[in-house]
Amino acid sequence: MATNYEKEEDDEAFRKATKKYEEIVSTLPHGRHWMTDQLDLHQYKGYWLASGTLKGVIFIHDLFTTQSTDIFLATSPKTGTTWFRALIFTTMNRSRYEFSSHPLLNTGPHDCFPLLDSYISQNESISNLKTSPSPRLFSTHLPYDLFPKSITDSSCRFVYVCRNAKDVLVSKWFFMNKLRSKDLPRLSLEEAFELFCEGISHDGPFWDHVLGYWRTSLESPEKILFLKYEEMKREPVVHLKRLAEFLGQPFSAQEESEGVVREIIKLCSFKNLSNLEVNQNSAQNFSNQLIVDNRFFFRKGEVGDWKNHLTSEMIKCLDQITEEKLHGSGLTFHV
Repeated sequence: MATNYEKEEDDEAFRKATKKYEEIVSTLPHGRHWMTDQLDLHQYKGYWLASGTLKGVIFIHDLFTTQSTDIFLATSPKTGTTWFRALIFTTMNRSRYEFSSHPLLNTGPHDCFPLLDSYISQNESISNLKTSPSPRLFSTHLPYDLFPKSITDSSCRFVYVCRNAKDVLVSKWFFMNKLRSKDLPRLSLEEAFELFCEGISHDGPFWDHVLGYWRTSLESPEKILFLKYEEMKREPVVHLKRLAEFLGQPFSAQEESEGVVREIIKLCSFKNLSNLEVNQNSAQNFSNQLIVDNRFFFRKGEVGDWKNHLTSEMIKCLDQITEEKLHGSGLTFHV
């Protein structure tokens, strides 16, 4: 527990960081927010960030102290974050909890480990994080380029999950419409498509976000494990074993023979998680302005649902942008 002196230091540090944020945000270009229609996205160092995310970036740079054992689940929004939160939490804690009484049965995946920038900007305290048991698990939507060198130069590890851009667009469009005020008209797919293609999307442009982690994973594979949502869906056993090995918790032969890998996959499956009481009737408090029903994080969890929503012109355009953006990188999306 923090002493009074440590709390005073914390409070003063947060006041300075908040002032810095206010000075920076007033100078930035603004873009349309998918949820409010206001110009509430801010272009910062090439990326479009919501106010709370930008504030979190400043706080992480100025206040957060990484530990060598920290593990970050990094994703662009709507690429499987909820699923991978559950998978990583369960894998890392498999010797601690029984499947029959697992925390995920009555706790939403978002509560298993925090969205770092949101947690810091909302709580305006890092005292709890300092004393969290190791390894600390953090989720983040931040582009890799926006992390401070204290994190990128450390030995902490990132698990990055990417997904086909067309499914990301459709998933985000549905999600944002669920969060929009009933006083606002529904955001049309055409409007969402234009914004997404222009890069005016949370933590976007999407392709720049993906490439930042992809290139670093090639340079430092011991630091970033780059996973594709579609491959995890197709071969969950294979890729969960890769994930566990990267996290320093490989499955033993005995665990495999006892079916532990498949039990984790079953517990964390879309069907199981989406039907739990906690994910049907509870909510996630990201800030005073943003409270999201847990059920909104579970729509279909399928690969290729974009075929049911996008026009042929939209598909052609997104495929062309993806090909141009990823050209020469070695990264491809096969659906």
